[in-house]
Amino acid sequence: MNQLLITAGRILLGPSSTHIDDGAVLVSGDTIVAAGARNDVLAHTEPGCQVMEFPDATVLPGLIDCHVHLAFDAGPDPVTTLTDSDDAALLLGMAGRAQQLLDAGITTARDLGDRGGLSVRLRDAISEGAVAGPRILAATAPLTTPKGHCWFLGGEVEGDKEIRHKVRQNAEGGADVIKVMATGGGLTRGGPSIWQPQFTTEELTVVVEEAHRLGLPVAAHAHGVQGIAAAITAGVDTIEHCSWMTEEGTSDLREDLLAQIIAKQIHVCLANHPNWRAFADRVGPEKAAELFAPTRRMAESGVQLVAGTDAGIPRAFFGGLISSLEFFEHLGVPRHRIIDMATINAASALRLSIQTGRLAAGCRADILVVNGDPLAGLDALRAVQLVLAGGRLHIPDSAALSWAQQRPASAEQADFCG
Repeated sequence: MNQLLITAGRILLGPSSTHIDDGAVLVSGDTIVAAGARNDVLAHTEPGCQVMEFPDATVLPGLIDCHVHLAFDAGPDPVTTLTDSDDAALLLGMAGRAQQLLDAGITTARDLGDRGGLSVRLRDAISEGAVAGPRILAATAPLTTPKGHCWFLGGEVEGDKEIRHKVRQNAEGGADVIKVMATGGGLTRGGPSIWQPQFTTEELTVVVEEAHRLGLPVAAHAHGVQGIAAAITAGVDTIEHCSWMTEEGTSDLREDLLAQIIAKQIHVCLANHPNWRAFADRVGPEKAAELFAPTRRMAESGVQLVAGTDAGIPRAFFGGLISSLEFFEHLGVPRHRIIDMATINAASALRLSIQTGRLAAGCRADILVVNGDPLAGLDALRAVQLVLAGGRLHIPDSAALSWAQQRPASAEQADFCG
């Protein structure tokens, strides 16, 4: 199998607190053979390997968006668009949105709710090479109460028996993760308020028990404080949003619950909207600071935060992960920690830390090449030059010209690689 050697001015192996100048990654098929200093990696090359040089670029692990909804189109009314679309049209749109993720350097995406298991069909098509896109982890229909949040996706349940049956049904349909709506949400007209709990602690425990029995993690959508508390007690694996909302519309972060999140090593995906700046401008600086304070506290306290966008809801465009990451920079989180949220830490949250999220021998070849240095400015992550998702080469249209002008390998490398 032919090898591919990618060299660059710097390389972030993961974690990103340190980097290597004049680095390289060597790939064979869908697997990383070696990564590190250029001369060390060259020692592993074989005759006939292809060489690609990016002297002014950074190589880092492919990015991970832990919270997307490919079935939604990010338009002003994605629910109506979904309900008015048949499965064929919906699946076609999902495929296009998956490529948008790949264009942005995202090589793994967790889809947390679709209709009819379409995310499983798309996942398998991407895996087989029929469609370009990132690796998808599919939740299929999220569990919700009758007419509860996102009931139109087909996951309505009531009582322990129906809960267990739906978890098993999702698993049999190919789900990689079980999603449960612990509280209401803003997308569902006439549904429970965003702060209201939808399930009891005992019911959420049933979800977790059944999912874990089947070897599947549980992601809990939880905005309200009561829902967050119930999700923690039930033992979910990730909490989505975790905005600490109260009935009064304010945020009330509870330190006792925060300590439990840390002690139980529950990952938190805020799924913060890529257009968070517009929200801050709309509510004003004082209100924005108040609403952003819980996130700052979670980041300072050591909660395992991971990256997500909620892509698909109104104006949450696909490929907007960098905008979402810049929210943490606004709060003062160091850039290397932010990059880790979208790479090595995200991989850990998704139970993929052995496979992806870092550049190391034996890992899946999920690789991103960007112009510039993201440790000096996150905006460099937008300058995508090359993406490998499971070893499959992808050149975004925006980078096609510069890639076509790629310099040939040096004489030294040509000798080494035959």
